[in-house]
Amino acid sequence: MRRCLPAFVLAVVCATPAAALDLPARKAGLWEIKMTLEDAKVPGPAMQQCVDAATDKLLHEKFSVGQESCSKHEVNRLGGTIVIDSSCKFGNMATTTHAVFEGDFDSAYTVKVSTTREGGAKHNMAMEAKWLGPCKADQKPGDVEMPGGVRINILDMSKTPGGPQR
Repeated sequence: MRRCLPAFVLAVVCATPAAALDLPARKAGLWEIKMTLEDAKVPGPAMQQCVDAATDKLLHEKFSVGQESCSKHEVNRLGGTIVIDSSCKFGNMATTTHAVFEGDFDSAYTVKVSTTREGGAKHNMAMEAKWLGPCKADQKPGDVEMPGGVRINILDMSKTPGGPQR
């Protein structure tokens, strides 16, 4: 699990602010996020993420896909539902994504993402996020806590050589 921890955390963080300027900011505090990959036999572990307004905005900016990489980026809103369809290219790999965000970003929301890569590889993911209340006394914005007591700060990780970069 420890070996795939950064990839799992990054997947969750990236899916959460998938369309930086297109999603409302999440309420500051502690969020529980549960992610399920369609092909996985067992749901992924729940994690907790501490955010404040500045951290949430920075995560949106740092980990969202730049629209310059995308030939299509459509956002449709209907009530509490936001649907984002995009076609992007990462290096030589073309990817299409359909994401549906439902709920409010003050108490709970769900995300369903379907991604198809060039060549036909398809991945489906579902996420449930729930606001738990204020961050714990020993947490700072950007902290991500995994089961087993593993804690990283995603903002610190983005500054580390070899860590995720924008």
